[in-house]
Amino acid sequence: MRHVRRRVVRRVTRLAAVAGLLLGGGMVAQAAMAGETAGVPAAPRSATLSAGGTGAGLVERLGTARTAGSWIGADGRPVVAVTDQDAAAEVRRAGAEAKVVRHSMNELKSAAATLRAAPRVPGTAWVMDYRTNRVTVQADSTVSAADWSRMTKVADGIGSFVRMQRVAGRFTTRLNGAQPILSTGGRCSAGFNVTNGKSDFILTAGHCGPTGSIWFADNQGNQQLGETVNGSFPGSDFSLVQYAAGRAGQGADVVAIGGGNGVRITGAGDAAVGQRVFRSGSTSGLRDGEVTGLDATVNYPEGTVTGLIQTTVCAEPGDSGGPLFSEGIALGVTSGGDGDCRTGGTTFFQPVTRALKALGVQLIVSPPQQGAGAAGQGAAPSGAPSASATHSAIAPGAVSPGSSAPVTGGTDGATLLARLSDPRNVGPGLLVIAGSLIALVATRWFRAEQDRKAYQRYYSATWG
Repeated sequence: MRHVRRRVVRRVTRLAAVAGLLLGGGMVAQAAMAGETAGVPAAPRSATLSAGGTGAGLVERLGTARTAGSWIGADGRPVVAVTDQDAAAEVRRAGAEAKVVRHSMNELKSAAATLRAAPRVPGTAWVMDYRTNRVTVQADSTVSAADWSRMTKVADGIGSFVRMQRVAGRFTTRLNGAQPILSTGGRCSAGFNVTNGKSDFILTAGHCGPTGSIWFADNQGNQQLGETVNGSFPGSDFSLVQYAAGRAGQGADVVAIGGGNGVRITGAGDAAVGQRVFRSGSTSGLRDGEVTGLDATVNYPEGTVTGLIQTTVCAEPGDSGGPLFSEGIALGVTSGGDGDCRTGGTTFFQPVTRALKALGVQLIVSPPQQGAGAAGQGAAPSGAPSASATHSAIAPGAVSPGSSAPVTGGTDGATLLARLSDPRNVGPGLLVIAGSLIALVATRWFRAEQDRKAYQRYYSATWG
């Protein structure tokens, strides 16, 4: 009898795990349509976030003539690129690692300005690579040999610290969605919920649609979400969708990451080179990677966008506008990139802090946990997350892509999985429920999978 009970518990455990997919299926990527909140324990401010803040603070103090950026080293310590030994000594006294380099931030910025002044070539991008003290120029497969030769001459005229690189695929905006919002112009993803104190909005990518676009939560057009009321693209890549009901509702501070799971958003901050980050999207799910550059410029076919975060996080058609975050801190919304999640590639993100400032709104964030200070709203000073903000969700090194913390369904904090798999709750009636659940899950899963593949086929054909 005990053996039978163990088998039943294992069977129900598997069913409960699948059931979680259905329970969480209605959540928009940043919980725009969520009725649940994430049962995620708060985590203390991490060494990664602290290192990023230390490096940025030293760069600001020493100035752009004596520094050339900062990043988080493999050991988690902040590294600051400096141009002289006196600056190096000051960095070491602050507890950071110093790397003496030849070219200052002023020189790197001057090189980027020269590239911007040259005739625009769609399919190209460039970023200041702090770790190699170079400006890296990339060109995708659409750039002709003549344009590549012309850009190479521009780079040669700047200096040997400008590196030219060819990449596979095409640099394109990622129109589709994480948990989708749909309009006549296409399918996109909600990023984060924000507010101006009077109304609530969805912050998403600007290329998703111009001002006046009407957005729906379903492809039948029955559930109207709201209307795009402000945005910028090209130049920047952000927009605001005002909720038709005026408010985001319960769960507005949660980013959905699939499988009925979510991450509480507790503040906004600027990304740091070397930082581990996560992105959520309906096509490719939860993915992680590393920030490789800041202030990147991308020449999309539709126009040039500047000031972007460059990462190794993969993305595919269907992930545009979705959230980029780390340890509960909002960092960006998906703009575009090349490659996919089979072969890898580069993905660019619009920084959240710049969008919030330009739009005059603040993030809707989780209240502080017991023992923590007030969670900061909006951008933190000096580009670093507020020290008082609670950081939750995904701790560095604790999770692999696709894993997450469970969404809870009760006031006692117990998860659905834990309740269903408790042997005391297993009985004959549960077997009947399990059989019904299998049929329901199978039907919903096949239907969702067919819809997802249909969208993928359509947009893949659109992208080429």
